[in-house]
Amino acid sequence: MPVPPPALSRRLDALVAALVGAVLLSGCGAAATGAVSSSASAPAASSSAAGASSGPTAKATTTPKPTPSDAATLAPATASTELSTMPVSALPKQGVDALRLIRDGGPFPYSKDGVTFSNREGILPAHTSGWYQEYTVITPGSSDRGARRIIAGKDGARFYTDDHYASFREVLSGASG
Repeated sequence: MPVPPPALSRRLDALVAALVGAVLLSGCGAAATGAVSSSASAPAASSSAAGASSGPTAKATTTPKPTPSDAATLAPATASTELSTMPVSALPKQGVDALRLIRDGGPFPYSKDGVTFSNREGILPAHTSGWYQEYTVITPGSSDRGARRIIAGKDGARFYTDDHYASFREVLSGASG
């Protein structure tokens, strides 16, 4: 039997992992909240930032729009900076997914999710090292992490960038501008 090329082998491995994960999650009643691989080229997610895979994952079900009470658990109600703001509801679906994963402690789709964001650009308020952590906002169709991120501050502040740190908007639970 011929050996498949490495790229095909990785896709098959990811597909098998996704199917096994889906079966396991449905068997324990967690299908609605578990993460399942969204593409054949993506490995399944793990349960911690340290052991997370390097590929994207997505929920098996459609992500509901955040309700006001849900939004209140995802971002603060008032701004902590002078940056432009945006409500949770204005984030792309994958941004809301990322905020929910941050709130729930994972599992995160990439091993770099949860690492220290050093704020080298100096756009966010200055704080000691380790104050900010960065999380990937999955970009559908991207073969890598893409440019979208949520930055989480230790004070609960949440910031969104869709241009890989060139600009940020502070994410708030309610209406903002």
